[in-house]
Amino acid sequence: MTTQAQQDMLSKVQQEIGFIAALDQSGGSTPKALKLYGVDETAYSSDEEMFACVHAMRTRIITSPAFDGKRVLGAILFENTLDRDIEGKSSARFLWENKNVVPFLKVDKGLADEENGAQVMKPMPDLDALLAKANAQDVFGTKMRSVIKLANKAGVDAVVSQQFEVGKQILAAGLVPIIEPEVDINSPEKAQAEALLKAALLAELDKLDPSQKVMLKLTLPEQSNFYQACIEHANVLKVVALSGGYARDEANKRLTDNVGMIASFSRALTEGLSAQQSDDDFNATLDATIQDIYNASAT
Repeated sequence: MTTQAQQDMLSKVQQEIGFIAALDQSGGSTPKALKLYGVDETAYSSDEEMFACVHAMRTRIITSPAFDGKRVLGAILFENTLDRDIEGKSSARFLWENKNVVPFLKVDKGLADEENGAQVMKPMPDLDALLAKANAQDVFGTKMRSVIKLANKAGVDAVVSQQFEVGKQILAAGLVPIIEPEVDINSPEKAQAEALLKAALLAELDKLDPSQKVMLKLTLPEQSNFYQACIEHANVLKVVALSGGYARDEANKRLTDNVGMIASFSRALTEGLSAQQSDDDFNATLDATIQDIYNASAT
């Protein structure tokens, strides 16, 4: 950790209860996120206009009185959001200074083609420059996603090895990586893939120096408390759960059954929100959602 702000963020992540809001839909997933929010493709005619629309949606969420650091520990941003302002402040600084919410940045460039039942991340040749930009804005950590579809040891090991290799580059830049090897919730071999994943994660965690702290973002497992050894590992700050396509009620139920795991939901967070809602309705819906996810994260 480099700045005082980042030190304070570390204390918050270590000590407080809450969840991480995933507000990091990128180019490929933005049209779908906007459509669910009630903004269809006719509302924009270019990528720039599309990103302006999604920034308006995120700004509405972040500036809502329901969204604050008492229940929301952190928020994951897309690089395009990092480059934009909220009420005259950079998005990352607004989150921390105005909301007491820890900012994270999505750094991956998407997924490579499937091989051995898994998708590793595409190369990130500009990662060092992106990490420098994140540091300049007092961002605390990063997030990067791979996907595991089958219980294939070669595929799982490739995903985990790459995640930790890049994770060490992020640690060297003074940031905390959220390592995200998602297991597809529709996998016909989900439980077996999770068993391979847990073994690979623990093997990599055991190789880290005591000072190297990471976070893990994992699919809600088939067996409750399956990742307890990861949660208790000395090198793990937090284990957060992705909703992965589960509806919010199902995601919250599974999360409640996994003690010590907290949410990092995207679709489940924005479910029920609409551009057409009045501010009162929007804020009430968001407040109820945040409370539900917070309660599930507090178990």
